[in-house]
Amino acid sequence: MDCKRYIAEKLNIDGFDAGTVAGYIETPPDTTLGDYALPCFFLAKILRNSPVKIAENLKSVFVTDEVITECNAVGGYLNFKINRRGFAKNLLSEIAEKGARYGSADFGAGKTICIDYSSINIAKPFHIGHLSTTVIGSALCKIFRFLGYKVVGINHLGDYGTQFGKLIVAYKLWSDREKVIKGRLKELTRIYVKFHEEAKSNPALEDDARRYFHLIEQGDKESNELFDLFKKITLEEVDKIYKMLNVTFDSYAGESFYNDKMAPVVEELKEKNLLTVSDGASIVDLEEYGMPPCLILKSDGSSLYATRDIAAAIYRKNTYDFDKCLYVVAYQQNLHFKQFFKVIELMGKPWAKDLIHVAYGMVSLESGSMSTREGKVVLLEDVINKTVEKAYKVIEEKNPALKDKDKVARAVGTGAVIFGALSNNKIKDIVFSYDRVLSFEGETCPYVQYTITRCFSVLKKAGATGKVQEFTVPEMCESEYAVISELGKFPNVVKSAAEKYEPSFVTRYAIDLAQAFSKFYIDCKIACEDENLRNFRLAITDAVKTVLINALTLLGIDYVEEM
Repeated sequence: MDCKRYIAEKLNIDGFDAGTVAGYIETPPDTTLGDYALPCFFLAKILRNSPVKIAENLKSVFVTDEVITECNAVGGYLNFKINRRGFAKNLLSEIAEKGARYGSADFGAGKTICIDYSSINIAKPFHIGHLSTTVIGSALCKIFRFLGYKVVGINHLGDYGTQFGKLIVAYKLWSDREKVIKGRLKELTRIYVKFHEEAKSNPALEDDARRYFHLIEQGDKESNELFDLFKKITLEEVDKIYKMLNVTFDSYAGESFYNDKMAPVVEELKEKNLLTVSDGASIVDLEEYGMPPCLILKSDGSSLYATRDIAAAIYRKNTYDFDKCLYVVAYQQNLHFKQFFKVIELMGKPWAKDLIHVAYGMVSLESGSMSTREGKVVLLEDVINKTVEKAYKVIEEKNPALKDKDKVARAVGTGAVIFGALSNNKIKDIVFSYDRVLSFEGETCPYVQYTITRCFSVLKKAGATGKVQEFTVPEMCESEYAVISELGKFPNVVKSAAEKYEPSFVTRYAIDLAQAFSKFYIDCKIACEDENLRNFRLAITDAVKTVLINALTLLGIDYVEEM
């Protein structure tokens, strides 16, 4: 049961729908006051009364029942106590019954969401800077699918532009097919960096690059064969990393896919008198909306990012008929998205409102910033491998007799990387620290994974690895109810993570639940002599195990039974 919704519907406050009221209901920091509280301050303006008086008036008409056993007004707050024993019984039964589906919903049924994320560049290394877009986008895909939506995960490949002309020039001057096949992305990065070094003293190389890219656009056989080779090597290499991170896509339609779909966009802009010429370039003037002009065509007639993104949005709407299309891209691109979203709106597309930029902060290592052109990059594969190696060393120290240490180290290491990137509000910049993310204490993935293994261990020792035995809910201590209360929050956490496009809600929840279980584990002897009490506490342990696994699964993180 969604207790917040239940309370809101019982209150039935004039002028406010139950969903809005439920959104204001919170859990008091002091549970002696109540299990839930409604701060009445937001009601004061419309109801034209003081919060204290509003709370008292609402209390006077509220009828308690078998679910809500007490209602009290205190200083502008309306506090509610629930039937804890009934709530615990129903909740533990629900989690045991639903298992891996606990927390899921079907309110997304019949709706489609496109999620554009990761969007790696062909022939460029997959570095630490790609981490956030990849794991945020992947988590959002899993969260929305969990809620019943049809999700189309799109890797909008950066496979268009003069950089491919540069690579062909560099390939012809300083490499060959054998070196590229053997060295793969490292070789492509080497020659790309060398091109920019040499171009500083030989600008004619830039002209050669533009000429070769033009040949790619014109369908030149040799140039396109090289481009296809670079693309094949890139996708094979990054697929290894995607597998490590449990990331999948439904579409790899990149920029080049829209090459023949941009002309109709330009034509439509002309027909609707939205296109004007400025210094030879074709633009959409956005001055009255407080933005610089949106560049559609350069003076030489070539397209830009905005042109391709507009074409891609129209294609996605026509192909998938999405309810929302999310773009998981760093906040540095805020203006770009505002501009082309506005252009689509000016084109008269009513679905422009369904285009959403999910902005995130940057990831860097403690050593500083990166630049592909200068060769200063930290490969994501190296970061993952180093984290796995460190995890293996920790496991060797703590549990040298553990079976499948390699498998456990991979789960712990990759989980630490993903969880570390998803731990904070997505808009915050992150400085990645190996030691911090691998800590088995504090707010980290290994701490959550360790809590899961502790649950498995408790259940195994008690011989309760199968179906939870019958029990009657006893009078609960605060540690027991604190875990029950956390377990009950999971469905709303998942829903909020989807509504706010914020996977960190799930990571924060996993930490909170793990900490609540840790206190319960210390305060309460689980394998006690009282059979009913033991079965109840084992049911709590089994539920914690299930819900933490569900939470990590939504983040793309594996769990282990021993570590």
